[in-house]
Amino acid sequence: MRTSKTPTIDGLDVISHDIYKEAVPHDTFAMMRRDCPVCWHEEWDGNKGFWAITKYGDAARVMSDYKTFTSNYGVHLEEMNEEELAHRRNMIEIDPPDHARLRGIVNRDFTVRAVKKFEDDFRVLTAEVIEECLDLGEFDLVNNLSRIIPMRLLCRILGAPVADADKLVDWGDAMIVNSEPDFTEAPVDLVDTDPYRLYPFRSPYAKKVFDYAQGLADERRGCPMNDIMTKLATAKPEGGALSDFETQNFFSLLMTAGNETTRNSISHAMILLMENPDKMEILRREPERLPLAIEEVLRKASPIMHFRRTATMDTEIRGVPIAQGDKVVFFHISANHDEDQFEDPFGFNIGRTPNDHLSFGHQGPHFCLGTFLAKLEIRVVIEEMLKRVKHIDMTDEYSRVRSHFINGIKRMPVRAERA
Repeated sequence: MRTSKTPTIDGLDVISHDIYKEAVPHDTFAMMRRDCPVCWHEEWDGNKGFWAITKYGDAARVMSDYKTFTSNYGVHLEEMNEEELAHRRNMIEIDPPDHARLRGIVNRDFTVRAVKKFEDDFRVLTAEVIEECLDLGEFDLVNNLSRIIPMRLLCRILGAPVADADKLVDWGDAMIVNSEPDFTEAPVDLVDTDPYRLYPFRSPYAKKVFDYAQGLADERRGCPMNDIMTKLATAKPEGGALSDFETQNFFSLLMTAGNETTRNSISHAMILLMENPDKMEILRREPERLPLAIEEVLRKASPIMHFRRTATMDTEIRGVPIAQGDKVVFFHISANHDEDQFEDPFGFNIGRTPNDHLSFGHQGPHFCLGTFLAKLEIRVVIEEMLKRVKHIDMTDEYSRVRSHFINGIKRMPVRAERA
């Protein structure tokens, strides 16, 4: 039971989707880091509330210590019962040792060496898309470029037909940005989504993805190929072959996470470069600086803004008692702007080092599987943009998605001149 001594801030709200439609509430997060770094946050949808963790060190601890802060009950704010968990649980919602059973199936496909082999083809694809955009002169950078490029590569890796890329992007948007009315007719906080409670994100589009994944898996069992779906469909790790639910959830996770994080990081990268044309020129002249610049983009963008854990035992953070069963939510978007960790955290320092941001997680089993693939894609897109574009700027303000989870850009009208 929460008491008058429970650390909180009156009227605190960093989870209403509408807030993020305008901007990330950085002022509120800064206040929380200063005045209430381990802060009780009420919820208004029948859930019981959670501890909001906003400082870098505390967030790193929670995301790494899976024995104290488990993912087994879900990584989103939504509280699921056993039936819902059984149908919807994917790799990131399972702790070791079971986590290793799933991750081990595809781990080698996402190493630096493994993803490097896709670079040349991805560069050709990226160049083609950029040239198509430049032919237009004025275009929407999100919908004409960053939204479509990652999924086309991901289709090849997963084993889905590239012709299905646009459809998969639409379904993925409707699932993972399930609060955005422009992406789905069933926004999770605006309509009754209980009929879809056994599907990821309580989304009707998740059923489409599940059915698609099942059809692809059935094909691969009859005709194996050198792709990830073949591995998922035919894998027999310790404990036996994957169930249909495991296969469907695994495909869904790779499809959405592999597209959304990269696509929004690319969008944020272009915003930062357009807002800092001097930095763009430095990178144009000195492309060897790009790896550090990408880390800074990822820190600033924080494409996934929070994840949740559940306390497995009574514990404490900064002396604040956390009860067994409490939800503990760490905000990457706040931790990555922690003044005690990063000098000038709101600046855009393309040479920042060290830059141990938490955008892809911290040490431990849940560190993002697709880290190297995402960085390769972001690098190639920026390289090709700098090579082919003489000048680019926005013709109007960009618009953000309505989501407290995805730091997403919905539209970005720009004008570009070919180099």
